[in-house]
Amino acid sequence: MSLDKVLAKIDADLDQSVNRLLDLLRIPSISTDPAYKSDCARAADWLVEDLKTLGFDASSRPTPGHPMVVAHGGTGERHLLFYGHYDVQPVDPLDLWDRDPFDPEVQDTAKGRVIRGRGSADDKGQLMTFIEACRAWKAVHGSLPGKLTIFLEGEEESGSPSLIPFMQDNAAELKADIALICDTGMFEDTTPAIVTMLRGLLGEEITVYGPDKDLHSGMYGGAAINPIRVLTKILGNLHDETGRVTVPHFYDGVQELPDAIRAQWQALAFDHAKFLGDVGLSVPAGEQDRTPLEMLWSRPTAEINGIWGGYTGQGFKTVLPAEAHAKISFRLVAGQDPDVLRGHFRAWVQEQLPADCRVEFHGHGNGPAGVMSVEAPAFDAARAALGEEWGKPAAFVGCGGSIPIAGYFKTYLDMDAMLIGFGRDDDQIHSPNEKYDLECFQKGIRSWARVLAKLV
Repeated sequence: MSLDKVLAKIDADLDQSVNRLLDLLRIPSISTDPAYKSDCARAADWLVEDLKTLGFDASSRPTPGHPMVVAHGGTGERHLLFYGHYDVQPVDPLDLWDRDPFDPEVQDTAKGRVIRGRGSADDKGQLMTFIEACRAWKAVHGSLPGKLTIFLEGEEESGSPSLIPFMQDNAAELKADIALICDTGMFEDTTPAIVTMLRGLLGEEITVYGPDKDLHSGMYGGAAINPIRVLTKILGNLHDETGRVTVPHFYDGVQELPDAIRAQWQALAFDHAKFLGDVGLSVPAGEQDRTPLEMLWSRPTAEINGIWGGYTGQGFKTVLPAEAHAKISFRLVAGQDPDVLRGHFRAWVQEQLPADCRVEFHGHGNGPAGVMSVEAPAFDAARAALGEEWGKPAAFVGCGGSIPIAGYFKTYLDMDAMLIGFGRDDDQIHSPNEKYDLECFQKGIRSWARVLAKLV
């Protein structure tokens, strides 16, 4: 069988595949820091040249920020687009790394061999699983596995400011039958997963103003309003005693989980005690009538991410501050409109302000949730392919985080997306000593070969 030959080729050439990944990891493509602008361009050029060796018509496309890599190759009735990102997070604090973040290596650990370095799991290692699958397919068959477009971004870790304009300007070129995204992970390390629900994100920063200057608490305390007291009271009202968010109309449009998906999630036997225990906690703090997986994957949240005001330096200062600040993020689910919700939240805050106080708001972006249509035949085909590689049925799962690109494909290209990734919870993405398990890299390549065999 030709697929068996492709899989054998992947295994035989694993060392070369790892070496190519190590070369890419050596490029410090930190998108958020202007000092690394040339390195981001270098990473894009590296990928272009690598894709050309596989027969792709590849190019680095300029944007106001970092380049997009676009490549086309192969023929077939079904057109597949693969998305990944070549930029990486900053490496601070550098002193917590055990080695240079951009001097990657394969290491032996108690849990097996890992590829250590910034970007190894997020997302260079993941995107290279797809490219290496195409490489093995080309070596065996002499051609690419169907009609493919590769679309690699260089600003995902810095908010993707160039992404939507680029997609709008190049919609006809990028449009395909389905998008494949490799920027997610396994379920509890060993179960392959296809993400079918992605929460959206809404960010708000609020500042409450009171007196026109900081005041002495002995002279003004009790008589003058304290913005920190006002702000903490408002934030304390954000949830009721059962964990529900109290902002009016917050749950408008939120739908119940389909029975079939709920049953599949229950079958996963998620160990929430271990999940919380690993971070020193024990009791789920969200909506008390929901399972922990529902809280993480299918329910909206409101969280206070930062709060400050007054004197916070060494020692003590009896000051009554003139202003207080907080950052709040909302994870959104299908049916919630982030722009509408922003208005409800701001009105709710305004209604709670006492006399002599005013508030200013600063939005920090927003994006709607995404729900994939699992009825599409491609989802069952991919699920079967992953099960064959990993030896257990793949799960349709939710994702507590936000991956806006999936929603953008639907909004701007009218194209469904399938999110398949091979990361593990302990990969330490965005943190010091990031790693990608060698097993995940190898079986990720093999998984894509199996998926492609069923989709093309």
